[in-house]
Amino acid sequence: MRKLVVDWIACDGHGLCAMAAPELIDLDDWGYPVVHAIPDDQRLLNLARSAIEACPVMALRMDTAT
Repeated sequence: MRKLVVDWIACDGHGLCAMAAPELIDLDDWGYPVVHAIPDDQRLLNLARSAIEACPVMALRMDTAT
């Protein structure tokens, strides 16, 4: 299982990641991402990659969940 990790210093709360991967990312009341674990499903992994690419400040990365 993998997870999306947010760099909270870099994140500006644009919300583009949630638009790219709504099954994996919700937004809090201020527009900042609330990320969920990514099951080993190729479609969801592709959505996670899209969310990472959509971030204009490169505040997302994918790690192995521990």
